[in-house]
Amino acid sequence: MATIDLGKIKFKWQGTYNNSTAYVVDDVVYSGGSSYICILASTGNTPPNGTYWELLAEGGDVATVLTTQGDILYRDGSGLQRLAAGTSGDFLKTQGSGANPVWASAGGGLQSIQTFTGNGTYTKPSGITKIKVTITGGGGGGGGGNPSYNAKGGGGAGGTAIKIIDASSITTETVTIGSGGSGGSGGNDGSAGATSSFGSHCSATGGYGGTAYANPTSKTRGVGSSGDINITGGDGTQFEGGAVQGDEGGSTTGGASFWGGGGMGDGGDANHAGGVGQAYGSGGGGGQHNGTNNSSGGNGKDGVCFIEEYK
Repeated sequence: MATIDLGKIKFKWQGTYNNSTAYVVDDVVYSGGSSYICILASTGNTPPNGTYWELLAEGGDVATVLTTQGDILYRDGSGLQRLAAGTSGDFLKTQGSGANPVWASAGGGLQSIQTFTGNGTYTKPSGITKIKVTITGGGGGGGGGNPSYNAKGGGGAGGTAIKIIDASSITTETVTIGSGGSGGSGGNDGSAGATSSFGSHCSATGGYGGTAYANPTSKTRGVGSSGDINITGGDGTQFEGGAVQGDEGGSTTGGASFWGGGGMGDGGDANHAGGVGQAYGSGGGGGQHNGTNNSSGGNGKDGVCFIEEYK
């Protein structure tokens, strides 16, 4: 009668490989984090010697690789490796085929804002990769009241440039903020606003001064330059009156900028100067003449540079 060895009708687990144990076909051992099955009886032939052993299940000595809470297990070119826990808020970033994963800072979100209302130096904070610059020139001053034209025009608004800039090569940049133009004294035109700039990246010219002529026929409107978006400043109200000394014109307001409205004009009695520009880069309101008095135009508002910083 045939004898059946029940211990050999399936794999036989022999535990951790021992160099002095005699192994026979179908014995299974653990070695170096993986398990192997014996295909040729022998003693002293350590896995993964392919003459005597075949890989049954590849693994790794996870217990010795992972040592601390938060560890991540990954495989490099030679085996299992430990990636220690990253800084709070970091995310796991793949670097593509043939490279190991790393922790990286979350990107794309707005991190901080810097605003310049006067000349200065922009310093990029650590970790910032992109910035969005919105820069506006100074508003023009309103014209002063004139006996011939009564109410001179309001000042024009400064232009605006908006630009997204790769900040990887930026450490500092010079920021120049254009001042608002002065309002004209009785009978005189207002002066133009000055140009604002962010280094050599983008700029915006100031608005024209209010005049006794049709705005802005003889004047140049403020406008952005070198931005992704370049915006022209709004016009001030044109002069009003009938070229007669006693013919009082209506009020002339300053032009609106990207940020909002300009100054109001003199209310009509020539005893109050035109209103100053209200929003950044807006124009000053025009002055008035009442047959006796000439009121001055309002000053234009200084420009601004608004910088949004992103990772």
